[in-house]
Amino acid sequence: RWQKVLYERQPFPDNYVDQRFLEELRKNVHARQYRYQAVVFQSGAVVQQLCSVCVFVLTWWYMDAGMLSPQGLFGAALVSSLLGYVLFDAVDGGAGRWASGRTRWADLKSTLVFAAFTYGFSPVLKTLTESISTDTIYAMSALMLLGHLIFFDYGANAAIVSSTLSLNMAIFASVCLASRLPRSLHAFVMVTFAMQIFALWPMLQKKLKAQTPRCYVGVTVLFALAALAGLATVSSVGAVLFASLLLTIACLCPYCLIRLQLLKDNIHGPWDEAEIKEDLSRFLM
Repeated sequence: RWQKVLYERQPFPDNYVDQRFLEELRKNVHARQYRYQAVVFQSGAVVQQLCSVCVFVLTWWYMDAGMLSPQGLFGAALVSSLLGYVLFDAVDGGAGRWASGRTRWADLKSTLVFAAFTYGFSPVLKTLTESISTDTIYAMSALMLLGHLIFFDYGANAAIVSSTLSLNMAIFASVCLASRLPRSLHAFVMVTFAMQIFALWPMLQKKLKAQTPRCYVGVTVLFALAALAGLATVSSVGAVLFASLLLTIACLCPYCLIRLQLLKDNIHGPWDEAEIKEDLSRFLM
């Protein structure tokens, strides 16, 4: 009788197996079952970030066209930052702040230092890319914003995720675009606004997503509608295309993922590599 061992000689070829070999066949052992509502909810992070990039580009376009003053943008950003700061602590009752040990005075000092340095170096930012053509600046900005979307942390555990690289690429794009604005004050306000929408706004999103999922869904829908309304004032065709993109990501892609899960057919059996489940730490002492 054939035995699945290598330490005995048997009157069978090396590649011989009997009928019992397929009795250990298992299919889709580690396959995850997804629900459509859950996948749509998780896709909100991608929708939020696409809308953030859209709002940032629209804000720059309005400032470049003279339709939005830097004082008005700075005031609106300051008010929204204060409201977001209060909401960030109110969502979990300040538990996250107590766990991190960071005080409000430390937050205020960091904000003042960042604002002071950015305002002091705004003339440098304004003239940093004077020797580079405008077409090259636009191309670099588009490439950096695309990289920001690719490397952003959407909650997936993947090697490509890098929050630091994503934020740096977004800030680099904001510096490039700010250098094409009329004055140094415009550049200062633009870089400050980029830090708010690319660094602070995602932190509030994650807190809302973890603590109040319904509020997170409402904020996502309102933010997407605001981005579409702003884009419609610039280009109606662009607004339609952007709305199609958001609907595809939020509704169509989750549906395709659920349907493709039905076709998953991973097999496991005795041909897999052996897994040592015994604790071997005693041999290392």
